[in-house]
Amino acid sequence: MTAPDPAAGGASGLRRAGRRRDQLIALGWLVGVWNLLWGDFSWGNLLGGVLVGVAVLLFFPLPPISFGGRVRPRALLVLAVTFVAELVSASVRVAAIAVRPGYRPRSAIVAVRLRVRTDLNLALTAELLSLVPGTLILETDRDAGVLYVHVLDVRGPADLTAGRDRVLAVEERVVRAIGSADELRLLTTDPRNQEAP
Repeated sequence: MTAPDPAAGGASGLRRAGRRRDQLIALGWLVGVWNLLWGDFSWGNLLGGVLVGVAVLLFFPLPPISFGGRVRPRALLVLAVTFVAELVSASVRVAAIAVRPGYRPRSAIVAVRLRVRTDLNLALTAELLSLVPGTLILETDRDAGVLYVHVLDVRGPADLTAGRDRVLAVEERVVRAIGSADELRLLTTDPRNQEAP
């Protein structure tokens, strides 16, 4: 009969503590959103937000998302600056399309298989893409790591390729900002060999 490994118990305790910390952070966000929805930060709304937040976390638990990466400030700054630049240029482009008389833009749906298939990378890449006007995530295939992206104003195959490249560029910036060393190595794989059907 072998004795229990104290290191295993310590790792399990750390995971539980990390999970509790994540739940407290989620509860804080839920309480904040609840108060913003009511438009008033009062003791009643604060208590109501805590009750609703606890109920949401109890009855609709989120899957645990592990973070094994490392935050790189320079790459994070590049991600933020590039996102703002894309947001401004895409807003101008969509506004120009909207006011052009008689112009009916064609759109397409592009399936892009991400190279790093973690839940965190999938969620962050999808969020950053959806916030930029002219692109919208219609569906995600979590198991295969595929994003189905609606792209506005597609005139030919070159625009489809550009849309796919834009998704992979966003993924690369996210991974370079917060990814692990293993995830950074995955960026060197050829995305053409991983395209979704």
